[in-house]
Amino acid sequence: MKGTNRGTARREVIGLFAFTLFGMVVFGHSVDEMGVLAIVGATMAMAWNYLYNLAFDHAKLRLTGTVAKTVRVRVLHSILFELSLMLVLLPFIMWYLGLGPIEAIVLDAGYAMFFVCYAFVFNWGYDIVFPIPGQRKRGQSGINAQ
Repeated sequence: MKGTNRGTARREVIGLFAFTLFGMVVFGHSVDEMGVLAIVGATMAMAWNYLYNLAFDHAKLRLTGTVAKTVRVRVLHSILFELSLMLVLLPFIMWYLGLGPIEAIVLDAGYAMFFVCYAFVFNWGYDIVFPIPGQRKRGQSGINAQ
């Protein structure tokens, strides 16, 4: 559908800056440390997303004979992606920030939770401010029940 790739680069850039500030305030690290973590984390997430989806679809096809996903499978897919991304990022966080395992897990979980919440809020707000042309509104909140 034409016009649905709305603001992807904008969302990512704002997210990197927002996480950098969030990390400075919540975790007490410098702007340099959080900025590097945001950029490296986003790059690793992009690469991991590609590899994870290949592996997940391959496993799903092998186990069920199809890559079609129900809502339940999509929820599982998303949860497993976030958990596996945390495992992928954990060694970098420990090394770069010089943190022990527990501190790094807490920061890693904060990173994951921040971006899950951020993506939800950004996309919801973006849909309200810049609706897809030709789409009719379905209620005041901007949330469509489906």
